[in-house]
Amino acid sequence: MSIYDNVKRVREEIAGAAVKCGRSPEDILLVAASKRNSARRVREAVSAGVDALGENVARELAEKNAQGAYAGVPVHFIGHLQTNKVGGVVGVCSLIESADSERVLGAVARRAEIMGICQDVLIEINIGAEETKSGIPPGQLDSVLEYASGLSGVRVLGLMAIPPNSADVARARRYFDEMHRLFVDKERKMYDNVIMRYLSMGMSASFVEAIYSGSNMVRVGTAIFGERA
Repeated sequence: MSIYDNVKRVREEIAGAAVKCGRSPEDILLVAASKRNSARRVREAVSAGVDALGENVARELAEKNAQGAYAGVPVHFIGHLQTNKVGGVVGVCSLIESADSERVLGAVARRAEIMGICQDVLIEINIGAEETKSGIPPGQLDSVLEYASGLSGVRVLGLMAIPPNSADVARARRYFDEMHRLFVDKERKMYDNVIMRYLSMGMSASFVEAIYSGSNMVRVGTAIFGERA
C-alpha cells in the first residue's frame, strides 16, 4: 500500500479507538516516525496529512530539513538526545519529546537562551525500568520537573514513554495506564514552565491500546512507511 493509503488506514484506526473511549479523533496527534526514510517519502507523509514528523537522529534531521522535507508540518525529535547534539535540534524542532535527564534539560535550556527562544519538551519516562532504554524513573519525575521549572529556556508540555515490547495487550495496557496515572498526577501539581498537555505513547503495534489508556500523541513509523531497510 502507498504511504497515503497507510496514513488513511492509521487515521481510521485512531478515530475508531478515540470514539470507542469517548474522545474526539481530532484530539489525537499523529506523529510519523520517519527514521531512515528519504526526504521524498517524508514529503509523501506530509501530503497524506500527518500532524508532525518525528526524527531520531540529529544528522538525519539536518539532512532532511535542508531538503525541505518537513515543509508544512512541525518536526519533533523523538530519539535519544546527546548533549553535544542539542545545537542541531533546539529551534529546529517544535518539540523535543525525549528530554531524559536534568543534564539534557540544562543543555537544551542554555542553547535556547542563546537563541532567544523557549524550547518545548516532553520528559521521557523509562516506565518499564529497562536498562537498554533512556528515560527517567517515574520516582524522579517530581525532582526533574522542579529543576525544569527554574529554566527559562525550556517549557515542559508533558510526558513521553516507550513501554517494553510485548505481544500481550493486557501487559502493554498496564504500562500505558501507569503512564496516564503519572500524567494526571503531575497535571494537578503547579510548576512554573510546566503544562501537562501531551501524553506521547503508542507506536505502530500499540497505538490503539495507548489511545484507550489516554495517549493524545502517537508515534507511528512502520505502519506508515513500512519496514525500515
